[in-house]
Amino acid sequence: MNNPQQHLEQVAMLLREQTTLSLATTGEDGEPCVSPLFYIVDEELSLYWLSSQSSRHSRNLLRTPRAAATVYGNATCWQEIRGVQMRGAVSKITEPKRRAALVKAYCERFQLGTVFRIAIRRSALYLLQPDFFRFIDNARGFGSKVELARPAQGWTLTRPTA
Repeated sequence: MNNPQQHLEQVAMLLREQTTLSLATTGEDGEPCVSPLFYIVDEELSLYWLSSQSSRHSRNLLRTPRAAATVYGNATCWQEIRGVQMRGAVSKITEPKRRAALVKAYCERFQLGTVFRIAIRRSALYLLQPDFFRFIDNARGFGSKVELARPAQGWTLTRPTA
């Protein structure tokens, strides 16, 4: 399967199945920082999350607006390991109508109700626009992976299934 679209569909399915990403940022001192966060995903495979602007990862993103992330399901044996690694640009969503629609979708997905209303109002809404995916599926064999990159002309395979 060397069609990028087929692989992107697998990535999309995994991103919609799961709920939590591990976001990796770089601190001012060069030290890595990893944070687990709830996320939602759109049709473009961009990911969104809410976070306090004072959190370490948010401060890191203010300084360096790029990040890496991984999403994967729980596994009890190596054949079940299936996940996606990604990296890309991160920005804040500030346009009020867009933010309101995304926050509504986020709250509905995680059934947050009104309990978190004040915290959500104080939180920034972040967007990760991946420009690289590595999809791993050990059900296809140990270390089976495909890599996709998004240059200006759209997604391309950079490493076919191994």
